[in-house]
Amino acid sequence: MEQPLTDIGWFECKPDDPEIVRQRAYLEANNGIQGIEILTAGEIERAVNLFHRDGFVLVENILNDEQIDFLARGCNEVIRQIVALDETYAGNRGSHRYSFGGSSLTRSQLHRPEWQMLLELDPVHEFISAFFGSSHYTLRAASGDFCLPGAVDYQRLHSDTRDWIDGQQTPFSAFHDPLGKVSIRDLPAPYICVNFLPQAVTTLNGPTRQIPGTQKSRTPIPALSEEPEWMKLSTVCPAPAGSVMIRDVRAWHGGTPNLSNTTRAIPNLEFYAPWFQEPTVPGITYQDYKKLSPRAQELTRYSVADSSEALLTGPTLRAP
Repeated sequence: MEQPLTDIGWFECKPDDPEIVRQRAYLEANNGIQGIEILTAGEIERAVNLFHRDGFVLVENILNDEQIDFLARGCNEVIRQIVALDETYAGNRGSHRYSFGGSSLTRSQLHRPEWQMLLELDPVHEFISAFFGSSHYTLRAASGDFCLPGAVDYQRLHSDTRDWIDGQQTPFSAFHDPLGKVSIRDLPAPYICVNFLPQAVTTLNGPTRQIPGTQKSRTPIPALSEEPEWMKLSTVCPAPAGSVMIRDVRAWHGGTPNLSNTTRAIPNLEFYAPWFQEPTVPGITYQDYKKLSPRAQELTRYSVADSSEALLTGPTLRAP
């Protein structure tokens, strides 16, 4: 089986620093949402209830061993390409943190066969269809993120979408009420993110923290300095390799320290609700698009480049 990378990370800060050792012990003892529920592929009704209540749901055994290995190999290859451009691990989502999409010239990894494979997983579509109440959704992006060992800081809590302001500040946002009475938070989930786990997520390797029930909240998201300790420990772990975390992108979430000795990757697929659409960037060539199943072609119909156009792919370190 492909192993997480162990030869990159820990720039300047040392894993045996006394403060890191103290923090590692604290996280091992306290990190993780207490009583977190891990569902199986057949628990659709329970998943719908949890998703609408909490803004996220965790489901195990979606990827088999062969698929886990294939995805892990692809992630490791992309990670090495990106990190090769960043000798000091400055990242593009904070130190030692990177967006797979923000680190790609296409803002996506849809050109990679590993991400294309994720489009073909039947259990994922059963959940997404149930959450949207329809199977007529479309792909927004194939992205995700990863963090290296030595990501010692917390990422501020944030939401992945907001109302449209203008073409410069919010170029990829679409919802706008000219009367200012309705926010995107008043609507059903406009798009859903599915994070896939090619390795186990533990208390120490940078689990995502999710704040349950915040997907419709208009309360200002607290700054890191104002965040209560329980929120910092509200992480989706432990979770076995092959699981998926399905998120309403409006819910507050953020990155946490990776104090392990391995990388943690959570590649994703993002799906627009049938009634929602925003500007998209082509992420797959027409030639590769034609190799997909009919359902995957339907999902990616707004993400395919014209048959006459070449798709320029490769790593970049621009901000996502």
